[in-house]
Amino acid sequence: MAEEKKRTRRANGESAIYLGKDGRWHARVPMGYKDDGTPYRRHLTRPTRKELVDEVRRLEKQRDEGSARQPGKPWTVAKWLEHWVENIAKPVVSENTYDGYEVAVRVHLVPGIGRHRIDRLEPEHLESLYRRMQTAGSKAGTAHQAHRTARTALGEAVRRGHAAKNAAALAKPPRLEEDETEVEPYSVDEVQSLLLEVNKRRNSARWMLALALGLRQGETLGLRWSDVDLENEYLKLRRNRLRPKYEHGCGEAAPCGRKAGYCPTRVQVRRETKNTKSRAGRRAVPLPGPLVVMLRSHREAQARERAAAGNLWTESEYVFTKPLGGPLSPNTDYHDWKRLLEDAGVRDGRLHDARHTAGTVLMLLGVPDRVIDQIMGWEPGGAARMRARYLHVTDPMLKEAARKIERAIWGAPENLAVDKDQDNEA
Repeated sequence: MAEEKKRTRRANGESAIYLGKDGRWHARVPMGYKDDGTPYRRHLTRPTRKELVDEVRRLEKQRDEGSARQPGKPWTVAKWLEHWVENIAKPVVSENTYDGYEVAVRVHLVPGIGRHRIDRLEPEHLESLYRRMQTAGSKAGTAHQAHRTARTALGEAVRRGHAAKNAAALAKPPRLEEDETEVEPYSVDEVQSLLLEVNKRRNSARWMLALALGLRQGETLGLRWSDVDLENEYLKLRRNRLRPKYEHGCGEAAPCGRKAGYCPTRVQVRRETKNTKSRAGRRAVPLPGPLVVMLRSHREAQARERAAAGNLWTESEYVFTKPLGGPLSPNTDYHDWKRLLEDAGVRDGRLHDARHTAGTVLMLLGVPDRVIDQIMGWEPGGAARMRARYLHVTDPMLKEAARKIERAIWGAPENLAVDKDQDNEA
């Protein structure tokens, strides 16, 4: 027994196992080095040597794989998420992506699971949160956003050694209901009804760019005249208009009492546009002849508005502007879309449904997939997945397929009539 208690010198990097004076087995496992360069060892204790050896081997394996918790006080989920979203995610993701992360962290994840230690968080904790969110009235899509945010944040924690596993990668998010994901594109008749109505409005070409070419809202509102080549009938897409974000300009001494966006002296704290992040998003799109005519007419109308406004005009070079110049707000643009649908007598739908409509029409016209991908701005690696999401098989397309099957198997309708007459004579 005396020999078991005796500590022996071991090679560097090798764990020390010994029986302590308290009658329990102890181990010191080398785990690397602290930030200041000093060695870092983890202390383990178990009642039996076998239990301790098993635990030492497990920890050594985590150390060698790079998945063991690093030295220092363990992170809580709340502290990690707040650190991750502000210091790790914010500098490298787009403003819109950051906004989604920030809301998911602040509104759902921190209040729901923030008190857990990050290295003790289990998938069941997240699954319980998703159920509570839905019970409180959140849609499954909102729970999915929280799930995706947690999975990304915890994945970074695992890569940095703050947790051994990504609990969100193991958790099962709620199933999205079909009615939340199913999109019904507008029919050709509905598009023509919208065309009749847009010809009566300002910025009429803005809506046809969405319905005919599938341009995203940010791409259309970020379009400048330098991006439009009416002589050669194409436009270049290379930037997106961002949603404005404001802070109060009134000061704490005399607060206005309103939200920042309605403050009389509000300050814009977000840039107007950002460059398109993907190579596929930076693309040239051909303009149909009628759209070229609409854009020429729109440019002339804008010149008249500029002349009438005089000094009140805000120069911006944007293709689509407010009546006194300056870029259109995405929020105003959204409400204009809703009024357009109502005035045209067309069923309600999302603005993004216009993009689904354009993609489906391109497929209906037999445009090759590669050309559809170019017009829609889809990356080659994910284009097949995007086509499955955006290109919808409509009832007229199914009926046309049935007619083709009929002609191929039974022949033309007149042949069917001849066959029937022959059968009757027989």
